[in-house]
Amino acid sequence: MSSPMRERILIAAAELFYAYGLRAVSVDKVIDAARTTKVTFYRHFRSKDELVVAYLEHRAALERDGISAAIKHGDGDIDATLRVISEAIGGLACAPGFRGCPFINAAAEYPDPDSPIRKAVDAHRRWNKATFEQLVAPLGIPNPGEVADDLMLIRDGAMVAGYLGRPETVAASFLRSSQAVIGTGDSPQAV
Repeated sequence: MSSPMRERILIAAAELFYAYGLRAVSVDKVIDAARTTKVTFYRHFRSKDELVVAYLEHRAALERDGISAAIKHGDGDIDATLRVISEAIGGLACAPGFRGCPFINAAAEYPDPDSPIRKAVDAHRRWNKATFEQLVAPLGIPNPGEVADDLMLIRDGAMVAGYLGRPETVAASFLRSSQAVIGTGDSPQAV
């Protein structure tokens, strides 16, 4: 169960971590932004790593909710699902203040695969890959795991392209690329 203070600390940390990077933000900066004390902070989080993991788990839950909603909206139509996902990625990746995928950013800052932060990143990426595999399974594709790897690469590329592109361009490219990998879609038209 989460307390209001824990949520306040997590919200403050999320804003700082995303804007400045995980390693650049100290516990003291989070404490100041949350308008709390060290004692209160450490009652809710034993360490900065624990706070970073909580931040990543929160971001993962948001992304999972969005992907699950796209799958529900698609109602078995893979192209419809990919269209919703592509529009969301385009909008997110090109939004003001976008600083990249928080999971890719965290992996860059914490390359040690045994760190709790990297384990949180890897768990979310495994979920994403498994979800892509489940999405394409009805197509009878011979190697759904490889296709899921390709879709993850396209997703990662779209997140990076968000720094440079417009939402409709990123969304259309993600959709075309995804459709090309799985062999669906009418034609590679813009979204």
